[in-house]
Amino acid sequence: MWGARAAVAERAVVARHVRRLWGLPGTRLGAVGWPQSTSNRLHGGWNYWWQAHLLDCLVDAQERHPHPRRADMISRLVRGIHLRNTGSWTNDFYDDVAWLGLALMRANDVERISITPALTKIAAQLRSGWTDHGGGGIWWRRKDNFKNAPSNGPAAILFARWATRGGERSDKQRARSMTEWMAQVLVDPATGLLWDGVYVEPDGAIEKIVKITYTYCQGVYIGACVELAEGDTSGVWVARAERTINAVAAHLSDDNVVRGQGGGDGGLFAGILARYLAQAALRLSSPAAAVAHQLVMGSAEAAWKNRALARSGPLFGPEWSQPARVPRSWAHRRVERDLSVQLSGWMVLEAAALLERSSG
Repeated sequence: MWGARAAVAERAVVARHVRRLWGLPGTRLGAVGWPQSTSNRLHGGWNYWWQAHLLDCLVDAQERHPHPRRADMISRLVRGIHLRNTGSWTNDFYDDVAWLGLALMRANDVERISITPALTKIAAQLRSGWTDHGGGGIWWRRKDNFKNAPSNGPAAILFARWATRGGERSDKQRARSMTEWMAQVLVDPATGLLWDGVYVEPDGAIEKIVKITYTYCQGVYIGACVELAEGDTSGVWVARAERTINAVAAHLSDDNVVRGQGGGDGGLFAGILARYLAQAALRLSSPAAAVAHQLVMGSAEAAWKNRALARSGPLFGPEWSQPARVPRSWAHRRVERDLSVQLSGWMVLEAAALLERSSG
């Protein structure tokens, strides 16, 4: 059932959003809005890290039901991202490049796309982002004074995986150090949730802690802890993942439905959390795995129940517990227009389909 629903969501998102980059053959890119404005059609604003999650969703679909046409689309999207980013694999934002690196690794898993040149550059940039300012961690972007979970979380997941797949042996320790920094600096002792990040003074002292609790931050921290729990006998990473999953259930969900956080970049946050909750449900052997499973399935049920019917298929809302509404035109400022919101809905359905396959 969930595989079929994920397939319907895939067809809708691809039909409405995915098109050639500037008409160039052999390319694809996700238009960031639908209905599309002229700027959307020309990929004037293209949101680098949304494209990484589009690639991740296509890999989810290829794992669910391999198909040559989708394999071709994955290759074309990788080429489109590289071309639109002016022939580079990186930009100034460490979280952006970490997300693309993770998606490329998964694309290599399913389609053997060559990733060594890209991952070499991405990993080098992420390694260079670590400093002792604020107690450690990598920056949010180059030449900035902010360090946060949204950059350290995906970078830690990437290094934990890349250490055994072509990276440096020390990359596993980098993953541990980034996740430990988040645990020591960003965990709210009252709730167990992660705050967003810290502003740092030039001398390295913490100027301010940004005490906002985004679903994004919980997802990447859970994902990093799950990766580091593999082969670890101390139990510390499992305990930290469990604490965060239970905190999400208590503070960031209602009736097992993860809360949304609007459109724009926030449209991806709930989907990211769902992705890593699914990994926790599959890979942890503890009561919290069942909690993670319930959160994924409850969120998927709500997203599907509250979908709207639009051209080419279902349209998802930013709050899965509330009915989605179809934008009338490109000028109708509903966040359902955003590719990020639609990817999040697709992502939670793929997470549910993954759990369905695994239990079967």
